Amino acid sequence: MNVVLLGATGSIGDSTLKVIRKHRDRLNLVGIAANRNAEKLASIAREFSVPHIGLFDETAFGEAKRSGVFPRQASLHRGLDGLRELASIAEADAVLVAVVGTHGLLPALSALEAGKTLAIASKEILVLAGKFIMDAARRSGSRILPVDSEHNALFQCLDGSPNRHVEKLILTASGGSFRDLPVEELPFVTVKQALQHPNWDMGPKVTIDAATMANKGLEMIEARWLFDMKASQIDAVVHPQSIIHSMAQFIDGSVLAQLCPPDMTFAIQHCLLYPDRGPGVMEPLDFTKAMQLDFSPPDLKRYPCLGLARQAMQAGGVATGVFNAANEIAVQAFVQGKVRFIEIATIIEKTLQSIETVEPGSLEEVLSYDQLARENANRFVAEIAGRAKSFT
Repeated sequence: MNVVLLGATGSIGDSTLKVIRKHRDRLNLVGIAANRNAEKLASIAREFSVPHIGLFDETAFGEAKRSGVFPRQASLHRGLDGLRELASIAEADAVLVAVVGTHGLLPALSALEAGKTLAIASKEILVLAGKFIMDAARRSGSRILPVDSEHNALFQCLDGSPNRHVEKLILTASGGSFRDLPVEELPFVTVKQALQHPNWDMGPKVTIDAATMANKGLEMIEARWLFDMKASQIDAVVHPQSIIHSMAQFIDGSVLAQLCPPDMTFAIQHCLLYPDRGPGVMEPLDFTKAMQLDFSPPDLKRYPCLGLARQAMQAGGVATGVFNAANEIAVQAFVQGKVRFIEIATIIEKTLQSIETVEPGSLEEVLSYDQLARENANRFVAEIAGRAKSFT
């Protein structure tokens, strides 16, 4: 299979490259892209002899082209248009989108319109424009394969079961960096502490989303689109060990769960080799050793972002995109030291309240509400930061 990897220099990209190295006889990397890390992208291009290379950041692209860092024989692709070109190159069979944020939306649509299999690791794509993504897949007959460990687990558990047999989808959550911290200490946590995830090795944005459980809210919204479920059929549970990645409960009371170690290579390999399987990159679970699996309902006082995500999912329309945009802005502000950890939820709530929920009629309308949400969220960040400054 010929693969295009958008987001090749991030954590998902690193895991994907491990899978491709393991299965070089079955997987061929024909296109890669990153935001601005030209040196790492060039190293990947040389290792895998990649013919198509893209950089999203225009300045980084210009500098890389002038420096000659990329192999001379490679075709270079610049900016968002370049990502869309990469997603639809003729030789590609599958496109794995692991771009953080909303920049993966249009390339994902381009892949579907070109009839490619879309392996999707960017939660924001379906959260922002699930209706349009699923419609595009139906029109082209393209398959969407979920790369997130939770959705990949559900995909394996459902295994073609009709929706009428499914009672509930249950996504598991690690609980993040502060799952055992007293709630009264949350106002004082630091960015460094938030980035110390107990189970997973992920990028900063996703790690902080795990600490707030905004990530689980995004995943619940994504699951609704991927598996065509009602909001009331999707739930989340805290599972500290991150061994069970999700569960499907059926109308007869049976529950199927997917288990594997907390490493993204398992889900990525399942997608890239589907419907076949092959030897894994990492060691599997060892059931000859003692193992404990714990579960508890999430405390919305500890994780208010999860409750806000559920409200947005139930409201539908542009609300889920507003939630996503506000969360991105709030997390960025926290990383920059402008707001406290607990104020991430405050910014999201204020932004949701500031925008009327409507059903978008076009992708352009979706993107306009995304922009409006970012503007409003930035305004709320400035207000909070201004108040904090006035007290110091």
